Amino acid sequence: MSRIIAIANQKGGVGKTTTSVNLAAALARMKKKVLLIDMDPQGNATVAIGVDKDEIEVSAYDLLLGELKTKDVILPTEIEGLDLIGSNSELTAAEVELIEESKGPKRLRKALKKAVDHYDAIIIDCPPTLNMLTLNALTAADGIVVPVQCEFFALEGLSALMDTIEAVQQDLNSDLHIDGLLRTMHDRRNNLANDVSNELVAHFGMKVLQTIIPRNVRLAEAPSHGESILDYDIGSNGAIAYLALANELIRKTKI
Repeated sequence: MSRIIAIANQKGGVGKTTTSVNLAAALARMKKKVLLIDMDPQGNATVAIGVDKDEIEVSAYDLLLGELKTKDVILPTEIEGLDLIGSNSELTAAEVELIEESKGPKRLRKALKKAVDHYDAIIIDCPPTLNMLTLNALTAADGIVVPVQCEFFALEGLSALMDTIEAVQQDLNSDLHIDGLLRTMHDRRNNLANDVSNELVAHFGMKVLQTIIPRNVRLAEAPSHGESILDYDIGSNGAIAYLALANELIRKTKI
Protein backbone atom coordinates (compact mmCIF):
# COMPACT_ATOMS: atom_id res chain seq x y z
CA MET A 1 0.00 0.00 0.00
CA SER A 2 1.46 3.33 -1.03
CA ARG A 3 1.44 6.62 0.87
CA ILE A 4 -0.27 9.49 -0.91
CA ILE A 5 1.28 12.86 -0.05
CA ALA A 6 -0.21 16.18 -1.12
CA ILE A 7 2.19 19.10 -1.41
CA ALA A 8 0.02 22.11 -0.65
CA ASN A 9 -0.03 25.71 0.50
CA GLN A 10 -2.52 28.32 -0.66
CA LYS A 11 0.33 30.82 -0.91
CA GLY A 12 2.10 30.88 -4.27
CA GLY A 13 5.85 30.94 -4.81
CA VAL A 14 6.77 28.86 -1.77
CA GLY A 15 8.28 25.89 -3.58
CA LYS A 16 5.34 23.49 -3.98
CA THR A 17 6.21 22.33 -7.48
CA THR A 18 9.94 22.29 -6.76
CA THR A 19 9.25 20.11 -3.73
CA SER A 20 6.81 17.81 -5.55
CA VAL A 21 9.18 17.13 -8.45
CA ASN A 22 12.36 16.77 -6.45
CA LEU A 23 10.85 14.75 -3.61
CA ALA A 24 9.40 12.36 -6.19
CA ALA A 25 12.76 12.12 -7.96
CA ALA A 26 14.61 11.59 -4.66
CA LEU A 27 12.26 8.78 -3.63
CA ALA A 28 12.72 7.16 -7.03
CA ARG A 29 16.49 7.46 -6.61
CA MET A 30 16.05 5.47 -3.40
CA LYS A 31 14.44 2.63 -5.37
CA LYS A 32 10.90 3.56 -4.48
CA LYS A 33 8.20 3.25 -7.15
CA VAL A 34 6.68 6.73 -7.40
CA LEU A 35 3.75 8.39 -9.16
CA LEU A 36 3.79 12.19 -9.49
CA ILE A 37 0.38 13.80 -10.10
CA ASP A 38 0.22 17.36 -11.41
CA MET A 39 -3.03 18.87 -10.13
CA ASP A 40 -2.19 22.44 -11.14
CA PRO A 41 -3.65 23.70 -14.45
CA GLN A 42 -0.41 25.62 -15.00
CA GLY A 43 1.27 22.26 -15.57
CA ASN A 44 4.57 23.35 -14.03
CA ALA A 45 5.37 19.98 -12.48
CA THR A 46 4.74 18.33 -15.86
CA VAL A 47 7.20 20.66 -17.56
CA ALA A 48 9.74 20.48 -14.73
CA ILE A 49 9.95 16.69 -15.06
CA GLY A 50 10.67 16.98 -18.79
CA VAL A 51 7.25 16.45 -20.39
CA ASP A 52 5.69 18.91 -22.87
CA LYS A 53 2.36 19.84 -21.29
CA ASP A 54 0.96 21.01 -24.62
CA GLU A 55 1.72 17.70 -26.32
CA ILE A 56 0.24 15.26 -23.81
CA GLU A 57 -2.88 13.49 -25.03
CA VAL A 58 -4.07 12.26 -21.61
CA SER A 59 -3.93 14.12 -18.32
CA ALA A 60 -5.38 14.62 -14.86
CA TYR A 61 -8.38 16.18 -16.59
CA ASP A 62 -9.37 12.83 -18.11
CA LEU A 63 -8.86 11.10 -14.77
CA LEU A 64 -10.96 13.50 -12.70
CA LEU A 65 -13.86 13.47 -15.12
CA GLY A 66 -13.86 9.69 -15.19
CA GLU A 67 -13.26 9.49 -18.92
CA LEU A 68 -10.21 7.25 -18.50
CA LYS A 69 -8.90 4.90 -15.82
CA THR A 70 -5.77 5.74 -13.87
CA LYS A 71 -3.60 3.27 -15.77
CA ASP A 72 -4.61 4.93 -19.03
CA VAL A 73 -3.40 8.42 -18.07
CA ILE A 74 -0.03 7.46 -16.55
CA LEU A 75 2.98 8.64 -18.53
CA PRO A 76 6.56 7.39 -18.18
CA THR A 77 9.37 9.85 -17.40
CA GLU A 78 13.09 9.78 -18.02
CA ILE A 79 13.62 8.92 -14.36
CA GLU A 80 13.64 5.22 -13.56
CA GLY A 81 10.86 4.32 -11.14
CA LEU A 82 8.98 7.61 -11.58
CA ASP A 83 5.70 7.91 -13.51
CA LEU A 84 3.58 11.00 -14.15
CA ILE A 85 -0.02 12.02 -14.49
CA GLY A 86 0.42 15.33 -16.26
CA SER A 87 -1.61 18.50 -16.43
CA ASN A 88 -2.30 21.51 -18.60
CA SER A 89 -4.87 24.31 -18.88
CA GLU A 90 -7.66 21.78 -19.59
CA LEU A 91 -7.70 21.01 -15.87
CA THR A 92 -9.40 24.35 -15.19
CA ALA A 93 -12.51 23.02 -16.94
CA ALA A 94 -12.50 19.94 -14.72
CA GLU A 95 -12.55 22.13 -11.63
CA VAL A 96 -15.66 23.94 -12.87
CA GLU A 97 -17.47 20.68 -13.60
CA LEU A 98 -16.54 19.12 -10.25
CA ILE A 99 -17.93 22.06 -8.29
CA GLU A 100 -21.39 21.12 -9.53
CA GLU A 101 -21.09 17.50 -8.29
CA SER A 102 -21.88 16.44 -4.73
CA LYS A 103 -19.07 13.88 -4.87
CA GLY A 104 -16.70 16.23 -6.70
CA PRO A 105 -14.05 16.33 -3.94
CA LYS A 106 -13.81 12.51 -3.92
CA ARG A 107 -13.10 11.95 -7.61
CA LEU A 108 -9.31 11.62 -7.27
CA ARG A 109 -9.57 9.38 -4.21
CA LYS A 110 -11.84 7.00 -6.09
CA ALA A 111 -9.63 7.02 -9.17
CA LEU A 112 -6.47 6.17 -7.21
CA LYS A 113 -7.87 3.14 -5.38
CA LYS A 114 -6.26 0.65 -7.75
CA ALA A 115 -3.10 2.69 -8.41
CA VAL A 116 -2.00 2.53 -4.78
CA ASP A 117 -1.12 -1.14 -5.19
CA HIS A 118 1.53 -0.32 -7.79
CA TYR A 119 3.44 2.50 -6.06
CA ASP A 120 5.33 3.08 -2.83
CA ALA A 121 4.50 6.79 -2.92
CA ILE A 122 2.13 9.06 -4.80
CA ILE A 123 3.08 12.75 -4.73
CA ILE A 124 0.42 15.32 -5.64
CA ASP A 125 1.42 18.85 -6.66
CA CYS A 126 -1.47 21.14 -5.71
CA PRO A 127 -2.40 24.53 -7.16
CA PRO A 128 -1.71 27.65 -5.04
CA THR A 129 -5.36 28.04 -4.07
CA LEU A 130 -7.77 26.17 -1.81
CA ASN A 131 -10.05 25.15 -4.68
CA MET A 132 -11.80 21.97 -5.80
CA LEU A 133 -8.55 20.55 -7.21
CA THR A 134 -6.77 21.01 -3.88
CA LEU A 135 -9.77 19.51 -2.07
CA ASN A 136 -9.52 16.46 -4.32
CA ALA A 137 -5.84 16.10 -3.44
CA LEU A 138 -6.44 16.44 0.31
CA THR A 139 -9.35 14.03 0.21
CA ALA A 140 -7.21 11.45 -1.57
CA ALA A 141 -4.08 11.96 0.54
CA ASP A 142 -2.77 10.15 3.59
CA GLY A 143 -0.54 13.08 4.46
CA ILE A 144 0.20 16.67 3.55
CA VAL A 145 3.56 18.43 3.32
CA VAL A 146 3.31 22.22 3.52
CA PRO A 147 6.22 24.17 1.98
CA VAL A 148 6.74 27.45 3.84
CA GLN A 149 9.05 30.13 2.50
CA CYS A 150 11.44 31.47 5.12
CA GLU A 151 10.61 35.10 4.42
CA PHE A 152 8.31 37.84 5.69
CA PHE A 153 4.61 36.82 5.74
CA ALA A 154 5.59 33.14 5.98
CA LEU A 155 2.72 32.49 8.38
CA GLU A 156 0.27 34.32 6.14
CA GLY A 157 -2.38 31.90 4.99
CA LEU A 158 -1.18 29.02 7.16
CA SER A 159 -4.05 29.42 9.60
CA ALA A 160 -6.54 29.26 6.73
CA LEU A 161 -4.81 26.16 5.39
CA MET A 162 -4.90 24.52 8.81
CA ASP A 163 -8.62 25.30 9.04
CA THR A 164 -9.12 23.68 5.63
CA ILE A 165 -7.17 20.59 6.68
CA GLU A 166 -9.30 20.30 9.81
CA ALA A 167 -12.49 20.63 7.75
CA VAL A 168 -11.30 17.95 5.33
CA GLN A 169 -10.46 15.67 8.26
CA GLN A 170 -13.96 16.14 9.69
CA ASP A 171 -16.01 15.91 6.50
CA LEU A 172 -14.04 14.10 3.79
CA ASN A 173 -10.90 12.31 4.97
CA SER A 174 -10.47 11.46 8.64
CA ASP A 175 -7.15 9.72 7.87
CA LEU A 176 -5.42 12.88 6.62
CA HIS A 177 -2.29 13.74 8.63
CA ILE A 178 0.11 16.65 8.49
CA ASP A 179 3.38 14.97 7.54
CA GLY A 180 5.20 18.22 8.12
CA LEU A 181 5.86 21.87 7.41
CA LEU A 182 8.88 22.22 5.13
CA ARG A 183 11.03 25.32 5.34
CA THR A 184 12.04 26.37 1.82
CA MET A 185 14.19 29.02 0.13
CA HIS A 186 16.19 29.39 3.33
CA ASP A 187 19.34 31.51 3.42
CA ARG A 188 21.13 30.88 6.70
CA ARG A 189 23.13 34.11 6.26
CA ASN A 190 19.88 36.07 6.40
CA ASN A 191 18.76 37.02 9.91
CA LEU A 192 15.12 37.31 8.83
CA ALA A 193 15.16 33.79 7.37
CA ASN A 194 16.57 32.43 10.63
CA ASP A 195 13.99 34.37 12.66
CA VAL A 196 11.13 33.03 10.52
CA SER A 197 12.51 29.49 10.79
CA ASN A 198 12.65 29.77 14.58
CA GLU A 199 9.16 31.27 14.65
CA LEU A 200 7.76 28.32 12.71
CA VAL A 201 9.34 25.85 15.15
CA ALA A 202 8.08 27.83 18.14
CA HIS A 203 4.55 27.95 16.72
CA PHE A 204 4.19 24.47 15.21
CA GLY A 205 6.76 22.41 17.13
CA MET A 206 7.16 18.83 15.93
CA LYS A 207 5.05 19.52 12.85
CA VAL A 208 8.08 21.30 11.35
CA LEU A 209 10.33 18.92 9.42
CA GLN A 210 14.01 18.84 10.33
CA THR A 211 15.09 19.14 6.70
CA ILE A 212 15.50 22.70 5.43
CA ILE A 213 15.58 23.46 1.69
CA PRO A 214 18.18 26.16 0.98
CA ARG A 215 17.92 29.00 -1.50
CA ASN A 216 19.98 27.51 -4.33
CA VAL A 217 20.65 28.77 -7.85
CA ARG A 218 21.00 25.27 -9.32
CA LEU A 219 17.65 24.34 -7.80
CA ALA A 220 16.04 27.30 -9.54
CA GLU A 221 17.70 26.46 -12.87
CA ALA A 222 16.73 22.79 -13.05
CA PRO A 223 13.06 23.17 -14.13
CA SER A 224 14.00 25.18 -17.22
CA HIS A 225 16.01 22.14 -18.35
CA GLY A 226 13.13 19.75 -17.68
CA GLU A 227 15.17 17.94 -15.05
CA SER A 228 14.95 17.29 -11.34
CA ILE A 229 17.79 18.76 -9.29
CA LEU A 230 19.12 15.22 -8.83
CA ASP A 231 19.63 14.88 -12.57
CA TYR A 232 20.68 18.47 -13.15
CA ASP A 233 23.27 18.73 -10.37
CA ILE A 234 23.42 15.84 -7.90
CA GLY A 235 26.19 17.55 -5.94
CA SER A 236 24.30 20.80 -5.31
CA ASN A 237 22.99 21.84 -1.93
CA GLY A 238 19.47 21.62 -3.31
CA ALA A 239 19.90 17.97 -4.34
CA ILE A 240 21.41 17.06 -0.98
CA ALA A 241 18.49 18.74 0.81
CA TYR A 242 15.82 16.88 -1.17
CA LEU A 243 17.55 13.56 -0.63
CA ALA A 244 17.51 14.37 3.09
CA LEU A 245 13.81 15.22 2.87
CA ALA A 246 13.06 11.89 1.17
CA ASN A 247 14.98 10.06 3.89
CA GLU A 248 13.15 11.95 6.64
CA LEU A 249 9.73 11.17 5.17
CA ILE A 250 10.64 7.52 4.64
CA ARG A 251 11.53 7.28 8.33
CA LYS A 252 8.53 9.29 9.48
CA THR A 253 5.77 7.81 7.31
CA LYS A 254 7.17 4.33 6.59
CA ILE A 255 7.05 4.78 2.80
